[in-house]
Amino acid sequence: MENQITIAEAQEAVDQWIKTVGVRYFNELTNTAILMEEVGELARIMARKYGEQSFKDSDEGKDLADEMADVLWVLICLANQTGIDLTKALEKNFEKKNIRDKDRHKNNEKLK
Repeated sequence: MENQITIAEAQEAVDQWIKTVGVRYFNELTNTAILMEEVGELARIMARKYGEQSFKDSDEGKDLADEMADVLWVLICLANQTGIDLTKALEKNFEKKNIRDKDRHKNNEKLK
């Protein structure tokens, strides 16, 4: 079985990497801009792989999983910087969705 990491462990590992190898966090606004850049790179690969756009030479070697990991990395950085426990935030988000969307998607004719 592959070694798995929890969200809390990921937050700690990113924090340790930033404080040692990365020297320090970029400020929150810079990391937000970097997050948007990384999401754009992910969107580009998605549009080419699953959408109607064709691949360009500059897309060569781009890996979907790596692009998703880049997005996750920067999101974890922002969570660490702003004191967000992503495990608790995700649990709370599931609760919200389970209440708000309990029947919403089941009753959506477009999804049937």
